Amino acid sequence: MKTQPTYSTEFKIDTANLVIKQGYTIREACDATGVGPTAIRRWVTQLRQEFEGITPSANAITPEQKRIQELEAQIKKIEWEKDILKKATALLMQDNIKR
Repeated sequence: MKTQPTYSTEFKIDTANLVIKQGYTIREACDATGVGPTAIRRWVTQLRQEFEGITPSANAITPEQKRIQELEAQIKKIEWEKDILKKATALLMQDNIKR
């Protein structure tokens, strides 16, 4: 079974920037880094979107978008906890009324 290599965030950004900022073609970036064209295309697309302020559904690669994803996860957790507290309060109130 072949495992896919994992690349650091910095490597992904540097590789995508070969295409975005330095004008390399996808093929030239592949030759320079040894990474396949599918991965480089994905990184280039994601980095361009993140530069435009679009938060990706996958793991972000820019620090700003990573922070946005962390904050969105925190908000989701807080909302979930708030819903649990509401339900618990409602159950306690119901129990008190029955007594």
